[in-house]
Amino acid sequence: MTAPLGPTLRIAIAGAGMSGLAAALALARNGFSHIHVYEAANDLGFVGAGIQIAPNLSRQLQRLGVWEYMAEDAVEMKEASVRACATDEELANVKLPHVAERYGQPHRVAHRAALTNALYEGCKAAAPSVTLHFGAAIVGIDFANHCIQIRQRDNTEGEGEGHWVDADVILGADGVKSVVRKHMLSRHGERDDAQDTGQSAYRIMLRRDQLLHDPELLAMLDSNSTFRWIGARRHIIAYPISGHKIFNISTAHPDVNFAAEPTASWTTRADKSTMLKMYSDFCPLVRRMLELVTESEVCEWKLRVHHPLKTWVEGNVALLGDACHATLPHLAQGASQAIEDGVVLAVVLSKLTDMSDIHTSLLVYEHLRKARAEFLVEQAAASGRDLHLTDPAAQAARDEAFRQVKHGGPNPDKWLDRTVQDFVYGFDCVDDAEKRYEEVFRLRSDGVQLEGQSACFSRDSSP
Repeated sequence: MTAPLGPTLRIAIAGAGMSGLAAALALARNGFSHIHVYEAANDLGFVGAGIQIAPNLSRQLQRLGVWEYMAEDAVEMKEASVRACATDEELANVKLPHVAERYGQPHRVAHRAALTNALYEGCKAAAPSVTLHFGAAIVGIDFANHCIQIRQRDNTEGEGEGHWVDADVILGADGVKSVVRKHMLSRHGERDDAQDTGQSAYRIMLRRDQLLHDPELLAMLDSNSTFRWIGARRHIIAYPISGHKIFNISTAHPDVNFAAEPTASWTTRADKSTMLKMYSDFCPLVRRMLELVTESEVCEWKLRVHHPLKTWVEGNVALLGDACHATLPHLAQGASQAIEDGVVLAVVLSKLTDMSDIHTSLLVYEHLRKARAEFLVEQAAASGRDLHLTDPAAQAARDEAFRQVKHGGPNPDKWLDRTVQDFVYGFDCVDDAEKRYEEVFRLRSDGVQLEGQSACFSRDSSP
């Protein structure tokens, strides 16, 4: 497809994370040929741990033509086991073959680096339409004249110095610490305050050779299952990635190590003994698993989100991904929603026939994405609260609800609930944008202030 303004529209993207790379690639595939991505880091690094590739995400990766780059790394999940933290009792076991049957794609998991690399390879293949600039930090924005100030990491200029780059569209895909969002909010005298969730996470990867001596753990690595242990204010989820070569472990627990230093880095090298103490009341299987972690590889992440923004758009500037809807990981939709933002932006910009309509088109993007993404952020937080209950009576009721899942009851783990899956996995953001663009654009052009797209799900009706 060739967008009417594809040969002329100049697009600058801040950040080469999931949303930035996806937006760049989707724009190139829609016919845009002047796309520049500015990344403050010197390279992508390809770090991180496991990531869940839900059907709504794999659908877009295939549409972008990059699935082939990560297919070998992905592992299809065929069941999910939810267990009590102290006893290892299986509270619920959910078979997942219905996912592929119902949504056209199975539920998979993979290494986060494999996903990043797939998008990166896609962008490289899209050259010269896409140009990636590393070591290039955005330090200023001129909203009126549509230009950004870039400071190269290797120069000797002052913190606020740098050269200016003209653009017709500026996309802020620079994450939860977004510089673009900071400038957008300061323009209206608003503070850019990230929200402290009070939670942090260990992200751990155990290699196959570390599990060879333990038949039970090795069997889990060789399975096609996710395992979640839930306890008061804490949980652990584990699953195989990288073609069953790595057992990925992710935790969520109270933030005690970062709490005293709110302005410090959100990532720290952690102490193994502190980690083991945090989960000392979990079952022997979990403790055995955590004991295998190499001391030097214990890292902890502070989990922070951002208060919902009044708008994602200022003039010809728009935010996407974690810059405008950072989320807790409890619904496993952070990367999916960020990439959906990128591909929807490409759809709406590809409809443009007049440069004077850029702002209106970005408002269409906001209308199509904002309410839905923010609703899923709320649901991720709610799912975390349900998993981390501390009241014994509430815990007992939740655990009994898990046991009733096999009889058709709702799943307290929203990630596994069929109604939630219908709402999330059954949604095609590109089809939705194609169907609704003209009407929303017309209304916005006429100055109609639209309410956000209805975002909810009900067990009594189809989403």
